[in-house]
Amino acid sequence: MNQIKTALVTGANKGIGLATVEGLAKQGYKVWLGSRDFSRGQSAVEKLRTKGLDVHLLMLDVAEDSSVMKAAIVLADQTGHLDVLINNAGIALSLESPPSIESLDVIRETYEVNVFGPIRVTQALLPLLKAADHAKIVMVSSIVGSISLSSDPDTIYGQVNFMGYSSSKTALNAVTTAFAKELGPSGIKVYAVEPGHIRTDLNDNTGTLSTEDGAAVPLRYATMKLDVPNGGFFGPEGILPF
Repeated sequence: MNQIKTALVTGANKGIGLATVEGLAKQGYKVWLGSRDFSRGQSAVEKLRTKGLDVHLLMLDVAEDSSVMKAAIVLADQTGHLDVLINNAGIALSLESPPSIESLDVIRETYEVNVFGPIRVTQALLPLLKAADHAKIVMVSSIVGSISLSSDPDTIYGQVNFMGYSSSKTALNAVTTAFAKELGPSGIKVYAVEPGHIRTDLNDNTGTLSTEDGAAVPLRYATMKLDVPNGGFFGPEGILPF
């Protein structure tokens, strides 16, 4: 049985990702902070280390195949297993353009990070995840990825129309289900989570909750033994509809 608990959080030099790294480290995990920017990532790591936390920088751009493969090799040199993978990295480039004029280039870039990023990172790290005892994979999704809620005019989510961003999170939910179907029999749990309306750069800090509040949801599903469906979609109050 593996003694040292290990975790990787992508897109973690700020916001929910950074708060999640800190939360995991405070629970005794050895955590790799994934960041595509060295100076920002190193600064975040140093701040957490001043708190006595076991945190390490892993250079990682989830949108680049070569970066992900290199990161997987570096990580494998530093640990023989990975208990928790939190695919947190995400972008929202166009929350104002209506679908009829939203740029295809912007949509492609959004999918490259929000959908293909979690796929390539998960695939690259599967050997380490399979080497752990009952690993957890958490995909940080969004409530606007719920088709049910986004198509309900009586909910606030039915009032917004973020085609590229919302559909990328819908796709991520489907990716979550697909991985759960394959990996569940081997003991790996895969969840999609909605952290809540959090104050981050993603929404120009217009959210109502802190990054610590947002981190609480991925932390719950990454670290606790829960009697919930593998491949499900969950928010602060529990299961959400796809």
